[in-house]
This record gives sequence, structure tokens and C-alpha cells, in this order.
Amino acid sequence: MEEFFLNEHNKEEFPPAHTAEHLLNQTMVRMFGCERSRNAHIERKKSKISYILDHKPDRKEERMIESTMNELIEQDLPVSFEFVTRNELEDLVMNANEDSPDAQLSLDRLPDDASETIRLVRIGDYDVCPCIGKHVRSTGQIGRFEMLGTNWDEHTKSFRVRFKIIQ
Repeated sequence: MEEFFLNEHNKEEFPPAHTAEHLLNQTMVRMFGCERSRNAHIERKKSKISYILDHKPDRKEERMIESTMNELIEQDLPVSFEFVTRNELEDLVMNANEDSPDAQLSLDRLPDDASETIRLVRIGDYDVCPCIGKHVRSTGQIGRFEMLGTNWDEHTKSFRVRFKIIQ
């Protein structure tokens, strides 16, 4: 069996909420054309995550975020892991269909001290992201995604989503 050396991980995630974070990131990318969040606090009781958007989402868009999340959870998408080198990651991006989540992969968000081997977390064919955290085996294990509220900062164009996972 081949051994991989990954960076040490300094967090103890709640796997259902952490996996939901991946789904929410991809949902926001698809709905609003934004980047994945760079500001997330994912916890067992309540989580918050922010995105830079070009407009404040209206109530209909907020309901669409929540319903999309729960539809993805209900699809019971498999969560799998793949180990690649930095060079293989670059090849995946270069050879990806533009509609594929692989096209969004990037080395620029990895920490400076990231190992040569990168663990990719795939959620069905919906999302892929480098990550060393803990995840559920399939989205059906997440529970229900409940949006608790949102905040909009007009000056920074930051949209914060507060949510919890109901199991």
C-alpha cells in the first residue's frame, strides 16, 4: 500500500457540517459566479460562512440556496477521496471540461507549506476541493441544512450565511 504524507490537520471538524460547507461553496459558485469562501467558521451548533458577491441576494435567492442544499443532501451523493501530486492537480485543471468542478481546482489556495501530495475530496460530480478535514461518506448522512439568517455588507460586498445542520 502506498503511503501519502499530508500536512498535519489542526481542527476537529463536525463532519456533517464540514461536508455541507463544501456543498454550500459549490452552490454559491454556481448560483452567483463567486469564489469559494475564504472566511468560514464551521461548528456543530451553528456555522457562518461569507462570500464576496456582486449584489445582495434577495429572499427568493436565499430560499433557493437552502432548497438546493437540501436537494443535494437528499441525493445522497457519494463523498470520495483521491490523492494527487501538485503536477497531477495542474493536469486535472488543464484537461477539465469548463463545466466540470475540476476546472475550478487551483493551487493558489493551498497553504505555502502544503505537502507535495494533495487530498481531493469529491462529492459526486458536484464538487471537488483539496481538503484534509473529516467528511461524511455520503451527503445523505449530513441531515437537513437550515439557513438561520444572512447579513449583507454593502461596503465590502460580503454576504454572510449563518446555518446549522439538523440531524
